[in-house]
Amino acid sequence: MAEKVIIIGSGPAGLTAALYAARGNLEPLVIEGAAPYGQLMLTTDVENYPGFPDGILGPELMQQFRAQAGRFGARFVTADASAVDFSRRPFAVSVGEDAYEGDAVIVSTGATARMLDVPGERELLGRGVSTCATCDGFFFRGKELVVVGGGDSAMEEAGFLTKFATKVTIIHRREEFRASKIMQQRALDNDKIEVVWNTVVEEVLGTDGGAVTGLRLKNVVDGSESTFGTDGLFIAIGHDPTTSLFKGQLTLDDNGYVVVDHPRTATSVDGVFACGDVVDHIYRQAVTAAGTGCAAAIDAERWLEAQHS
Repeated sequence: MAEKVIIIGSGPAGLTAALYAARGNLEPLVIEGAAPYGQLMLTTDVENYPGFPDGILGPELMQQFRAQAGRFGARFVTADASAVDFSRRPFAVSVGEDAYEGDAVIVSTGATARMLDVPGERELLGRGVSTCATCDGFFFRGKELVVVGGGDSAMEEAGFLTKFATKVTIIHRREEFRASKIMQQRALDNDKIEVVWNTVVEEVLGTDGGAVTGLRLKNVVDGSESTFGTDGLFIAIGHDPTTSLFKGQLTLDDNGYVVVDHPRTATSVDGVFACGDVVDHIYRQAVTAAGTGCAAAIDAERWLEAQHS
């Protein structure tokens, strides 16, 4: 017998969708992934999620999301979805050797921040290395920071960080930015922002206690190396939506994000909905993801009611 709703993904969007679907008596099955809970698992302190005035650890917040959804009847499969078939009804979702069928599906597989893949980066993630200025900038008040990147998001992150930092240095591998002219100019005109051109990060340096102290840099023109002191590194070289599973199944935009009928969460396939960072390349916040997860569950519930009316 087919599930009423299958939810693929278990970040803030997927677990909020699970909570609302469960409270709507849809008994959702959540394919939460082998490494569940999304990008908040990489975040130590979360101080901007409403309802937690003293802050909360990212993993703890996600465990509370899951427990709340489970309390109302959501069920979980702790493995990755390996294939989907949205060309048939009920929809099919494969998890390794196991196959599940669902009358409706909610896609909430999120996105992954691109990393530099250099020594020290992963070890210091959440301890001075960040991929989100909006999330973590507040923790660096009075510090000197580095932003790596050359697009609009890098310019925006650098500008935002100047609200807290005493100085922000943008490190870019080329001799000109690819950001829009207005974003470039805004950054270049900011007295707190400096730019190091034609340079890449070779290594993130830190203390034994786990705090960023500097970067080992390489000039791509002459090959010279240097050490650059900093209190924090913000990586702003883009995100990749986790949508390879849905190529040929759903309409994706040029950057791989699932296309939905804003402000609704309906995708190109009737009965399949999408929410969270898999559709959002603008805000990328836990609270906005949770909001779209709520919307997706309500959309799915109303769609299922319409099918049986």
